[in-house]
Amino acid sequence: MNTREHKHTNSLVNESSPYLLQHAHNPVNWYPWSENALEKAKFENKLIIVSIGYAACHWCHVMEHESFENEEVANLMNTHFVAIKVDREERPDIDQVYMNAVQLLTGRGGWPLNCIALPDGRPVYGGTYFPVEQWMNLLSHIIDFVKENPEKAELQASSLTEALQKNELIVSNSTKQKFTTHDLDTVFSNWKNQIDFENGGQIGAPKFPLPVGYQYLLHYHHITQEADALKTVTQTLNKMADGGIYDQIGGGFSRYSTDAYWKVPHFEKMLYDNAQLVSLYASAYQQTKNENYKTIVAETLEFVQRELACEEGGFYASLDADSEGVEGKFYVWTQNKLKAILGDNADILIDYYNVIEKGNWEHGQNILYKTSNEKLIAQKYKITVEALDNKVSEAKQKLLAVRAVRIRPALDDKILTSWNGLMIKAFADAYRVFDNPDYLKIALRNADFIIKKIKSTDNRLFRNYKNNKASINGFLDDYAFIIEAFISIYKATFDEKWLHTALQLTSYSIEHFYDSASGMFFYTSDIDPALIARKMELSDNVIPSSNSTMAKNLYLLGHYFYKNNYIEMAEMMLSNVKQNALDSGVYCANWDILMAWFAVNPFEVAIVGENCEAKRKEFEAFYLPNVILSGGINEGNLPALKGKLTDGETKIYVCINNACQHPVYEVSEALELLIN
Repeated sequence: MNTREHKHTNSLVNESSPYLLQHAHNPVNWYPWSENALEKAKFENKLIIVSIGYAACHWCHVMEHESFENEEVANLMNTHFVAIKVDREERPDIDQVYMNAVQLLTGRGGWPLNCIALPDGRPVYGGTYFPVEQWMNLLSHIIDFVKENPEKAELQASSLTEALQKNELIVSNSTKQKFTTHDLDTVFSNWKNQIDFENGGQIGAPKFPLPVGYQYLLHYHHITQEADALKTVTQTLNKMADGGIYDQIGGGFSRYSTDAYWKVPHFEKMLYDNAQLVSLYASAYQQTKNENYKTIVAETLEFVQRELACEEGGFYASLDADSEGVEGKFYVWTQNKLKAILGDNADILIDYYNVIEKGNWEHGQNILYKTSNEKLIAQKYKITVEALDNKVSEAKQKLLAVRAVRIRPALDDKILTSWNGLMIKAFADAYRVFDNPDYLKIALRNADFIIKKIKSTDNRLFRNYKNNKASINGFLDDYAFIIEAFISIYKATFDEKWLHTALQLTSYSIEHFYDSASGMFFYTSDIDPALIARKMELSDNVIPSSNSTMAKNLYLLGHYFYKNNYIEMAEMMLSNVKQNALDSGVYCANWDILMAWFAVNPFEVAIVGENCEAKRKEFEAFYLPNVILSGGINEGNLPALKGKLTDGETKIYVCINNACQHPVYEVSEALELLIN
């Protein structure tokens, strides 16, 4: 890189992460997380600043501009500290440790995350965003405190590190647990008082999508027919689809809504949100047949292909919230601009999207969102709903074309394995539900990219990929979500190679991540350099936890391959967190899906014969979360298919606990057996 045009250049200039490169010409003498930086701190006996963020983070940009581009601040940092900059998306293991430290110290967390540590990396203080004066005062105070009170600083670091090492570690629950539908009722009962039944989502603001929570509620409704569970899902999905959190012009969802109504988004767009929401809207379509859900899936996948697709087959991480230094500028409109673009149709679209002359947001700008249904708008303008839909579609194309020439939000063009796993699953799920062959092609292309560029011959995965290079050893979520994705591709194709690859990756995960003492998985591999604490990721959040996903993978692979030890491992993992799973609502929702499988044993449905693909597609018209589907033109190598093929016939076997009823020939007959 040519550095002559820059006044300052630091060690980040050699990194590939867009977030780290954003700081490569700060006057702060940043280092990436490395043995060299850690050894430098020890050798020079300097405190460490661990500053963590990500490329799409608005307040990370603010703090960089205010503090890290400030030469006075940089002089203070360079003189007294070794400053280490971390991309949390590349190194979530480091982020876990120091985020937990800041949460223990202050009771809250977020990004940018700034943690002050002793020369050996043990934290002593930290926080999130600091205005420049407050940041300088904090650093000066920490310098004086450690210099004048070394014993107190050592005590603080020791006690905090001990707490970090104990936090989120699980002790194995040796008591055999039972899981019942009453447990599922308890989950929903404990969750209900947090649900915003009017606006969807959780009560209050900000509102995060948290897709796995609504996957559980769909599953729970399927088992119990609890009306409020389905109402929660549909109200949430409808409000999000109509809200500003959804890009009404270009498709795709922003990371969260800053208000309680899904109106004002935090405009960054993350691959992981959009992947999970595609899978959720597809599942909800199976249940409700709401055509708008199909539209949302199609538009979101179009956005992902248009904005986040890499030519090699993977998908990039995110789009920034800001463009031209202003949050949301790329996405908002003035009323006059809409009139100039849309002409005679402007008034209808201004009504449709709640646009007002003074602006419905900041600085006279409007966020496009819907509050009135199409029938009312059509009646007001004395046109049919079909005519309104045509006008909206035409307007979207015009506005998208105008927006395309605006200065775009920055793209974080690194490829993250775990997030690509979620996206593979999204395209595979969308193919299964909507039978669009393009979706399957994209899923397979992405999966092939993982096999060729991310996976080693010994089944080790890398975390990241950029500029034809994968450089960071994979973490548990990388394995968990790729295994889950390959299982989903099998469901969509009945191609057993994906199940066998998933099995190989699972074996590798058990060898390098599994803790036999607790029955859980560590987040980091045993071949990684040790941090000050080795963490286990247990709670579901905006992304399901790696442990809950691994437990579900073990359960499914156990059924596909008749590996009872895998099912027993999954049961032990769930037993270890059962109380949390009962009490924690959305934050254990992926565990609760596993609990639903143990509470009501899934059916194993095997389709064998020449017409297996057509029969599979018939099944996909229905929401069947308690069916483990397998099949093939021939018997293949799965135990569930052995001995079931008859020449010239396509048979459907409905089984439970490996015991099968007499075969049937029509999907309608099989569905009757599932009900009875």
